[in-house]
Amino acid sequence: MNEQSVPRRRRIVVGISGASGAIYGVRLLALLRTLDVESHLVVSRSAQLTLQQEMQMTIADLKTLADVHYPNADIGAAISSGSFHVDGMIVAPCSIRTLSEIATGCTASLISRAADVMLKERRRLVLMVREAPLHAGHIRSLAAVTEAGAIVYPPVPAFYAKPATLEQMVDHTLGRVLDLFDLDAPTVERWTGGNGG
Repeated sequence: MNEQSVPRRRRIVVGISGASGAIYGVRLLALLRTLDVESHLVVSRSAQLTLQQEMQMTIADLKTLADVHYPNADIGAAISSGSFHVDGMIVAPCSIRTLSEIATGCTASLISRAADVMLKERRRLVLMVREAPLHAGHIRSLAAVTEAGAIVYPPVPAFYAKPATLEQMVDHTLGRVLDLFDLDAPTVERWTGGNGG
């Protein structure tokens, strides 16, 4: 008798770095849970400070939203190896420092190492880069990660959706990011065309 293998749940690595916009990482974890996607979380030290300042959340609070979590210094974690099956990674938000590490392949943390693994294994990597204005060095790093196979997705709101709250605005953007993984979040107000003219 042949046993049928049980398909594994989809897995997404979520990196949260120290740029402003911790709400993107927090809401992303909540959305992945509603979509029954296994989340693997890694948070930078500066992101822990941002999380506290912007959302009055501790790292302990954040960890409860993830299925699995790793210290950013744990370079030997499962997500640091291409042999560990994941469907991709989202860094939300992505600081310029993290972007620069990924762009150069100089992986000094688990976040940048896991992102590097996504690139070398040709898996989906989405970087929600949160910085403005940009100088030439930033733009070169954005080009370098794009050429390496990442998708740069700045968290730009879609005002056509007429969000009434900050959470609606954030969730719409995250829903569009999840579209890149063929995950249909119920938070996206789909464009159906204009009113003519």
